[in-house]
Amino acid sequence: MSQIALPLQAGGSAPGRIVVGTANRAALEAMALAGTWPFRTAILFGPPRSGKSLIARWFAESGAGEAIDDAPAMDETELFHRWNRAQESGTPLLLTATGGEGEWQIALPDLASRLGAALHLEIGAPDEDMLAELILLNAEQRGLVLGPDAAAYLVPRMERSHIAAERLAAEIDRISLERKAPPTLGIWREALESLYGPNEPRLL
Repeated sequence: MSQIALPLQAGGSAPGRIVVGTANRAALEAMALAGTWPFRTAILFGPPRSGKSLIARWFAESGAGEAIDDAPAMDETELFHRWNRAQESGTPLLLTATGGEGEWQIALPDLASRLGAALHLEIGAPDEDMLAELILLNAEQRGLVLGPDAAAYLVPRMERSHIAAERLAAEIDRISLERKAPPTLGIWREALESLYGPNEPRLL
């Protein structure tokens, strides 16, 4: 498991980081091969909070090409014009979309046929190792110091998704601040119960 720093310019803040694992490694490796994409176009699908926007910003700011984050939210005619302009200039174009590949229903036939021929990439659900890194990264970004046993305790008891790691870190932070206490085992358990309910079998 590893993390990569993305040198984003965001008002002087620290560079963004993204955890690299089995869920996203193939997609990230494809970013270096934009010149080989079909029609120099790729669509990056993935669940909420999985790093799609961060990757899109990095792709654009690094000069690798243009990026349109949350492409399904754009007017289809405008998106088709953007695709055409990218083709005319020979610029690689990365689009992102939340959800799986089959969830984006495109009504404009010409756009549907063009994007249907693009390279389709997908960020999957994190495995246990990646989820552990996501918890620690989200905690670090909040200034939380979790003990060395935190991930081993939390991962088997939580939902396996990117957004779950973010929500769990936020809940641990909230409870820790309320209690004015460091986030140790009692707070980890309380955060899990708050999110999943005290009768969740995984918490026993």
